[in-house]
Amino acid sequence: MLLLDRLLEASDEHAVAEVRVARDGMFVQPQGVPAWVAIEYMAQTVAAWAGWRAAQKGEPVKIGFLLGSRKFEALQPFFALGAVLRVEVQYELLGSNGLGMFSCQVLHNGQLAARARVSVFEPGDGAAYLQALGSEEEKKHE
Repeated sequence: MLLLDRLLEASDEHAVAEVRVARDGMFVQPQGVPAWVAIEYMAQTVAAWAGWRAAQKGEPVKIGFLLGSRKFEALQPFFALGAVLRVEVQYELLGSNGLGMFSCQVLHNGQLAARARVSVFEPGDGAAYLQALGSEEEKKHE
C-alpha cells in the first residue's frame, strides 16, 4: 500500500512528503479520509526517509515496521478528498538496535491537521526477522 505521492525533501534528520487524498482510496468514507490515516502517512514518510538514507550510503533499502504512536492528535476528523497534505517527520532517536522515534506532523494549507510521535523498528536482516516471527507463530499453533 503506497499512500504518498512524492518525497519533497530529505536530510539526515528529517523528511517531507506530499499526499493528495485519493478520491478512490481504500480508506475513503462519505466525509473524506479519516484523520487517523495520518499515522500511516507519517509511517510511510519515515520509510521514505529511511530508504533515502540507505540510497545515499549505497546500501539496499531495508524492511521496517511501525511499532506504534504516542500523543496522536487530529485537529479535524477527516481529510477532504483531493486535499494536498504535507507530511513532515523529524527523527528524535535512532538506536543501534534498529529502534527509532520520530516527531511527525501533517499540514493542510500550512495549518496543522495532525501530529504524533511514531515508533519504528528496522531489523538488521528483515528476511531473517520475518522468518523467525513466522516460526514463533507456528510454534504457538502446534
